[in-house]
Amino acid sequence: MTPVLVVGAGPVGLSAALALRAHGLPAVLLEAEPEDRARPGSRALFVHRETLGLLDAMRPGLAAEITSYGRTWHTRRTLYRGREVYSRTFPPPSGPPPFTSLRQTDTERFLRAACAEAGVEFVWGARVTGVSAGETEVRLTGEDGRVWSGAFAIAADGARSTVRRELGIALEGTHGEGFHVVVDVADVPGAELPLERVFHYEHPGVGGRSVMRVPFTGGFQVDLQCRDDDRPEEFGTEEAVRRWLPSVVGDGYGERILWVSTYRFLRKVAASFTDPHRRVLLAGEAAHLFPPFGARGMNSGIADAAAAAEAIAAGTGEAVAGFAEVRRAAGLFNSAAAGAALDHLRPRRRIVRVRQRTAAALAPVLPWCGSWLEHAPYGPRHGAPAVAGRKY
Repeated sequence: MTPVLVVGAGPVGLSAALALRAHGLPAVLLEAEPEDRARPGSRALFVHRETLGLLDAMRPGLAAEITSYGRTWHTRRTLYRGREVYSRTFPPPSGPPPFTSLRQTDTERFLRAACAEAGVEFVWGARVTGVSAGETEVRLTGEDGRVWSGAFAIAADGARSTVRRELGIALEGTHGEGFHVVVDVADVPGAELPLERVFHYEHPGVGGRSVMRVPFTGGFQVDLQCRDDDRPEEFGTEEAVRRWLPSVVGDGYGERILWVSTYRFLRKVAASFTDPHRRVLLAGEAAHLFPPFGARGMNSGIADAAAAAEAIAAGTGEAVAGFAEVRRAAGLFNSAAAGAALDHLRPRRRIVRVRQRTAAALAPVLPWCGSWLEHAPYGPRHGAPAVAGRKY
């Protein structure tokens, strides 16, 4: 049986290969970097319940492995200029948790092990530089001259996807102004911070910039929202983080910084999720780029991967076309939802800032105002599940 080629060994590519094996299809996974590559930073933290369900369908027991290692916090807390406006603690779920939180490198570790057990063939150091899609097969050419061919290919090679570029498929959308700083910090043994997610509007300790703190196994991530006129060197270097971090989480963490990075908000969706011959299927950041709020990136990418494998298993052009239509609709929904979240996080209109200030003032007597402040940074939470991906 001709193998299906998967390009990219991130969480989406690994999920795609695993899903193909679940359908009984041989999978060859091509990764440009070496097997012992370093993968720093937490990056995608959340694996949502729906995603856990998809992974468990690919490899029964995988969801339990991931959730037993990850952390599920039950308290959400929101503050405005130093004053709490929302707090809610949820009882532990009786079934699968709504999410689990762990560093992306750990998620990939579980996925790689599952792929190896399922018989996925890995080819490391295989940087794809050429793509040829025809009526009956796909041919991928590596920079070293190697050639791989298959009936189908899944492109999961990230935001700078070579496969997408070689196919001439454009990414359409916008990028936001300003930047955020994301920091991974290790726990202080025996003095761990409360297991809760905290969002702080206009934190007084960092000059009125908004901050979010999210725990993961072994530590926590801090996300600082910078202003349009801020300079990355003032907030986004390790030295700079050591200056402002104590005002957000207290003393004692300056030497426990694991990773510092900056990012800008991109909202882009591929013009098509497949080539004209319906032989190459795009998934994950090869197909769409979203801001991280709402955890839409990796979760929607794994949904792409599951849908791509299902379409390939069906073996028809119509199934691939259906995949491309549904997942692109999901991408457009998530892009719009992320845009709504971004309008709230970085309000350009005075009316939005007035609403936030008014809601904060009324939250003590009108709890729904605090609830709105809690939920608004994540954009719309509901949509047609098959299209929207349930907050992916």
